[in-house]
Amino acid sequence: MDEETIAQLDLPADERKLDPREALAVRYAENLAQDFHSLDSAFMAELREHFSEAETVELGMMIGQYLSFGRLLVIHGLNKAACEIYTTGEL
Repeated sequence: MDEETIAQLDLPADERKLDPREALAVRYAENLAQDFHSLDSAFMAELREHFSEAETVELGMMIGQYLSFGRLLVIHGLNKAACEIYTTGEL
């Protein structure tokens, strides 16, 4: 995703202009973060219509990695410091 596409993630889902795979990947990430019980067999079937089994596993692993890392930053109080790297340009 490019910066313009990523900026759409702040919009309500019905206002985003994402292709079907992008929209589904975002729904997958949002549901894993907010309510993973909502990822029922119907959702997984829809996911498999657009992604191969390997892609669904890789996508889930990456989503889980970023969710976990974000939560780790928060519990250690490092989330603001991590964001400052990108806003100050000091890598």
